[in-house]
Amino acid sequence: MNRSKLVDRSFAFALRIIKLSEHLESQRKYVLARQVLRSGTSVGANITEAQQAESRKDFAHKLGIANKEAFETEYWLKLLRDSGYITNAQGESLLKDCNVIQGMLVSALRTLKKK
Repeated sequence: MNRSKLVDRSFAFALRIIKLSEHLESQRKYVLARQVLRSGTSVGANITEAQQAESRKDFAHKLGIANKEAFETEYWLKLLRDSGYITNAQGESLLKDCNVIQGMLVSALRTLKKK
């Protein structure tokens, strides 16, 4: 796994999620804004935290949490798209980024389990 690439992608994704949350708040969709903000920014935070893991097991655990948060974020993005709170184009773009990060995390976790 290219850790730097994953860290960079998750950071860029978190920035997009922050902008989305701000947009939702301006539309008074406070609960959804907070949910997607929490899970979407948690992905990168856990990936970054994994970089300072105390052991291989700790590293895998932090990546596992990041993966779970990415899948939760996917849920919120689909909900926002399908409810019409964001456009299909916005939803698909964010989901594409989320899915790339999920793929990288799943691949990293599989590699760790094999070793």
